[in-house]
Amino acid sequence: MELDISSLPDDVADLKDIVASLVASHKDLEDKYRLQIDYLQEQIRLLKNELFGRKTEKRSPADHYQLLLFNQAEQAEAADVSEKIVIAQHSRKKTGRKPLPKDLPRVEVIHDLAEDEKICDCGSHLSRIGEQVCEKLDIIPAKVRVIRHIRYKYACKSCEGVDSEGPSVKIAAAPLQLIAKSIATPGLLTHLLVSKFEDALPFYRQEKILARMGIELGRATMCNWAVKVAERIEPLMALLHKEIRCGPLINIDETPLQVLNEAGRANTSKSYMWVYRGGDPQKPVLIYQYQPTRSGQVPLKFLDGYRGYVQSDAYSGYDTLGRQPGIELVGCWAHVRRKFMEVINAKSNLKKQGHAEQALDYIGQLYALEKHADENKFSPDQRFDLRQHNAKAILTEFKDWLTQTSLITPPKGLLGKAVNYTLRNWNRLVRYIDDGHLRPDNNLAENAIRPFVLGRKNWLFSGHPNGAQASATIFSLIETAKANGLKPYEYFRYLFDKLPCAESENDYKNLLPQNIEASLLPVS
Repeated sequence: MELDISSLPDDVADLKDIVASLVASHKDLEDKYRLQIDYLQEQIRLLKNELFGRKTEKRSPADHYQLLLFNQAEQAEAADVSEKIVIAQHSRKKTGRKPLPKDLPRVEVIHDLAEDEKICDCGSHLSRIGEQVCEKLDIIPAKVRVIRHIRYKYACKSCEGVDSEGPSVKIAAAPLQLIAKSIATPGLLTHLLVSKFEDALPFYRQEKILARMGIELGRATMCNWAVKVAERIEPLMALLHKEIRCGPLINIDETPLQVLNEAGRANTSKSYMWVYRGGDPQKPVLIYQYQPTRSGQVPLKFLDGYRGYVQSDAYSGYDTLGRQPGIELVGCWAHVRRKFMEVINAKSNLKKQGHAEQALDYIGQLYALEKHADENKFSPDQRFDLRQHNAKAILTEFKDWLTQTSLITPPKGLLGKAVNYTLRNWNRLVRYIDDGHLRPDNNLAENAIRPFVLGRKNWLFSGHPNGAQASATIFSLIETAKANGLKPYEYFRYLFDKLPCAESENDYKNLLPQNIEASLLPVS
């Protein structure tokens, strides 16, 4: 409201009306800016927590007990009923050094007294009554050796001079190689690839390590070998692509990746690494896929013809899958929990309990049921019954609470966003109770993408699309091997020994991680 001081009325009543109008206008502006200030302060606290706060999303026992007290106080206001709060007992972690693995080789070093020290002061010889053992850990650096393949030649001296073309000569057949005409053995390839894709050690660092051993092996050669190995593994990838569709559920996640030398794209363009986890729940399959886009067409094409559940986060690109006949989308409660944790992390007074803590208590009750099922090794049918009898009631109460809270919460604040996010994705979030094979969250896919993210922090980018595709292929086999209880080094060593001899589809199928017994693998 604009005022011209020179034209103010002389009437007192009119002046009072003007003052009242100014006060009301000022209050509206104050309320408006107060909301904006609260929102900005909330964002600052959240940013500070992300930069300097603890990274874990786990709530401490003290937080949980405070919430129990908070809930009890509210109940006491409604009804004057005294209830005891029973706090579960907790066990203290055993301190001290853990024993060294029993399967490690032992070298015994005997420490004995000198012969003259074995005589007592009385003149008698001392008798050995026992021993005291102390184990120390020793490491022998990696050994590098050269394998010399010697092929003897044979010729018939009797035929010499008879045949115009010279004497007949025979030589032993050359051994099959994974990479023809290279110096790479299965052991060397296994070491290089596991070091990069499992231990996140870039090729340029491995180049320096080998140089200290006197071996000149350039990173370009290593990259070339990785691409060629990935090409030889393609038949296995085709089989994995078939098997991943055989299970009731496929988990999906994706993460950014920078790839250089992509056709028609700048080097600063953002590409993506997708991960799919599915197949037989007892023998899971993981497939990584490099794509230059995050479009929903990527999983749609990958899962063409699939019928079953697909679990992911709430990224809108997955909505296309939900419109396909036979596919049911499942939400992720871990993302919901993360939204409410952000509210707590952005609070100015952490001791004050509020709506976010109540929401986490509901989610905690759902996960307590899952923990109970895990500890008692419930079958899918038993887990389904547990969810229908217990989780369903919790979810119904939680939704009513969310609906009421959404009516009194500013939608632009963190709490409002968390509440609306949950309600918006509610149909997908509750779908996990319809099948005992499903999980409440997409953590299996998120855990599978973490090894790649760790590696990306070290090598930063892929130098060529062929390298990105090779990385996806090798990651697929490494993570599938780990998911099936195999050690990547032992599996790759076995695979690279047998792969050159594989010819039929059955040969390749027998080399898949889920079809190999760990006892058959060489010990690393």
